[in-house]
Amino acid sequence: MNANEAYAKLMAHSRASAEIAATLSLLSWDQQVMLPPAAHAGRAGQIGALTAILHRRASDPAMGEWLAACEDTGRTRDEASPEAANIRELRRDYDQAVKIPESLAVALAQAASTGQRAWELARKENNFRAFAPHLDTLLDLSRQKAEALGYAGEAYDALLDLFEPGETVAAIAPILSELRDAATDILARVADAPKPAPLPAGPYPIAAQERLLRQITADIGLPDTASRLDVSTHPFSTLIGPGDARITTRFDKADFTKAFFGAIHETGHALYSLGHSGPDHYGTPMGEPASFAVHESQSRLWENQVARSLPFWEHALPLAAREFPQLAGLSPQDIFKIVGATQPGLVRVDADETTYNPHIVLRFELELALIRGDLAVADLPGAWNEKSQAILGLTPPTDALGCLQDVHWSTGAFGYFPTYSLGNIYAACLFEAAAKAIPDLPSRMAAGDFAPLLSWLGQTIHEKGRLLRPRVLLTAATGQAPTAAPLVRHLRAKASAIYGVAWE
Repeated sequence: MNANEAYAKLMAHSRASAEIAATLSLLSWDQQVMLPPAAHAGRAGQIGALTAILHRRASDPAMGEWLAACEDTGRTRDEASPEAANIRELRRDYDQAVKIPESLAVALAQAASTGQRAWELARKENNFRAFAPHLDTLLDLSRQKAEALGYAGEAYDALLDLFEPGETVAAIAPILSELRDAATDILARVADAPKPAPLPAGPYPIAAQERLLRQITADIGLPDTASRLDVSTHPFSTLIGPGDARITTRFDKADFTKAFFGAIHETGHALYSLGHSGPDHYGTPMGEPASFAVHESQSRLWENQVARSLPFWEHALPLAAREFPQLAGLSPQDIFKIVGATQPGLVRVDADETTYNPHIVLRFELELALIRGDLAVADLPGAWNEKSQAILGLTPPTDALGCLQDVHWSTGAFGYFPTYSLGNIYAACLFEAAAKAIPDLPSRMAAGDFAPLLSWLGQTIHEKGRLLRPRVLLTAATGQAPTAAPLVRHLRAKASAIYGVAWE
């Protein structure tokens, strides 16, 4: 078989597998949004069956033969070409898939399905003991997965690499420490500064919140013909297929900003999903996201650099005040300060920009201890509370506000949390570069024109798929290697604008 024939077979196989994966995504979305309570056990079986099929395809020996026929040929000589990227990334995916037994892949998928439902109930009832057996199972299976994949450093590295290629504990830990120190410094400087006024009291009717969300997400660039907005226990975004990006949020009548920023965050994910999954590359690595941190950079950029900025509120405040009369007396500067205020809180998804990364440090340290075997599942609530007090200065009054607040561990997603902080770093790097490339960006945003920014992100990030590895992609987009410096500058500038503090 020549290289051309092998490559054609690779692409056909990859695209067909993508259709099965899309069905799995739809089943998962349905489970979190629409599924009747009595149907969860059956759904776990459905997900397990499709996972088995997908795993067989991903580890099919024919894949290895086709890849071997394509490698070291003209198709891979230009490493920056789409064909070379497809071959490189399919090789990575194949090598990982053949290391994981089908029985383990299915067991993980089924445990994640039942674990997520158990977490939803445990969180609602504040009952960690009911969830603990599921977490024990997921932890054991995740350790097995790490051992199957192999690692040079430690087991956590193998899991982290699945979400963020090439990253390790040794590389991530210093970055998280730097962000934690930056947050500590900012919080100390603003501690005695006058605090912004609070958000005007509610209620903020849910119907009005939803109207505002649909208006703002449309303004940003999310087409209603290719997306939908629903409610779920934990906000999320998922791509079902080309032209089908689903986002969810959760509403609070007392505070419209929770659903507002949650929906904008998920809109950022959806825009990236729609941007990389065009018909030319869908079903191939070139039609997939570069990494979870790159994905997170897109959501955090729209949520923080855009939607928490003063120019944004010059556009959005009149729209919000039309729905909520209690906002009518506020100026854009007022609402900018309200939504940009920094104050440690218990809930990660509600955290402000400064305190968000310490939340990630807390979770990273705990899941690392769990994977290493240094922390037993039964001891997780107490360990969480101790670290929360040490890192955030707060002790959760309930496990629902502590170790049960996030969905990730209930699906076996150990190694995911660090990608949030990397995403914050990448978002700051990208927005600095975008501001240089689009000199009138602030005035454009103030006028409600977000098209130039979305177009720039599309050209530099979305359309690249998995062409480049994450750090290389960011370097190509911004002209310099990504570091935490732009994020620290952004956080300090925000603190200066809101609290009047200064840095030498």
